[in-house]
Amino acid sequence: MSERSRLSATGWTTVVLIAFGAIVAQAFGRFTYSALLPAIRNDLDHSNTVAGFLGTINVTAYLLGTLAVASLTSRLRLMTVFRSGFAFTLSGLAGAAFSPNASTLAISLFLMGIGGAMIWIPSPAIAASAIGPERRGSAIGLIGAGIGAGIVFSGQTTRALRNRSGDSAWRDVYRIELLLAVVAVIAIILFVRHRQDAPVRTKGSSGGLALLKTMPGWKALTGAYAAYGFSYLLTLSFLTSRLEDDAGFTEGRAATMFALVGIGGIMGGILLGAAADRIGERRTLTVGFALFSLAVAAVMTSNVALVAAGSVLIGMMFSGLASVIAGYVVGHTTAETFGPIFAATTLAFGLAQLSSPQVGGLVADATGSFTVVFILAIVFSLVGSAAASRLPRE
Repeated sequence: MSERSRLSATGWTTVVLIAFGAIVAQAFGRFTYSALLPAIRNDLDHSNTVAGFLGTINVTAYLLGTLAVASLTSRLRLMTVFRSGFAFTLSGLAGAAFSPNASTLAISLFLMGIGGAMIWIPSPAIAASAIGPERRGSAIGLIGAGIGAGIVFSGQTTRALRNRSGDSAWRDVYRIELLLAVVAVIAIILFVRHRQDAPVRTKGSSGGLALLKTMPGWKALTGAYAAYGFSYLLTLSFLTSRLEDDAGFTEGRAATMFALVGIGGIMGGILLGAAADRIGERRTLTVGFALFSLAVAAVMTSNVALVAAGSVLIGMMFSGLASVIAGYVVGHTTAETFGPIFAATTLAFGLAQLSSPQVGGLVADATGSFTVVFILAIVFSLVGSAAASRLPRE
């Protein structure tokens, strides 16, 4: 094997391991709760508002973690922050795996939210540096594909265990994920490396905001990222609940649709990442947000075939849009400025996520269905498309 081939193989191995880290941080630490929401709601409390509040705790922690990363990456290297995040996520998974009540679960979800931010924000830059700028979109897209694979796993595991043991089986899902997470983290610690010069020192998160303003198209990208955060989390948080409560789907069929979201996520990160390499991030994001709105509308029909197709497309846009947004930031920053700038960009995304689950739960309880919740998701996805169209032309 030539030296170039060896370095390429090593680079892609690094990307794959980072994708496993993203599975732990995002699929296990954040999105498993969406698949488990009906079971947790039925087992602990029969209120959509309480269930939405637990989801809000997770995204609140993600926002706080983003603020921490904006400060930490101006003092510490990306790899240090990346590895440190796993301590929070593993602690949260362990707590959820043995939670006796909603209060303990809330603390666990909080820890997972902090860890999710610390792991995810450095990931695109570490992955892109392992491959090179010409394949940046594909490398970051593979990370998104990993999250999709994790969602498939959590959805199918949830279905199997609920069918066997009922709603109380949600703890078993977290126990299985905890064991897999420990294995993944050991591999990452042993094999993932990242070269970086000394970080650019800034004054906390405000310094990250100052750096953000030096990035071309920062207003449009921040607006698109916020719209993405609100629309995707509304959709994923309440997808299984809508299908079971409004459309009359069985638990197994609703879990299958959630798994289809994960399958779409596997394809979306790779396809949209490759599209961004060919036609640029602006065009890819503009079209991607529009497709997301069509996918949500398909789910609202309650027709099994359309819901299945919509679920796959939701998954594709869910992983793909996040990957392309991250790729845009990587392409317009250096390794030293990426952390503070991407963290600052993520603040708007985090604020949107902060309100999204709680708004969805309140609206669902007030209206007696999830129709208005999904209409809101469509509206914000169209806002994201409009914002993305304002990015600078490549």
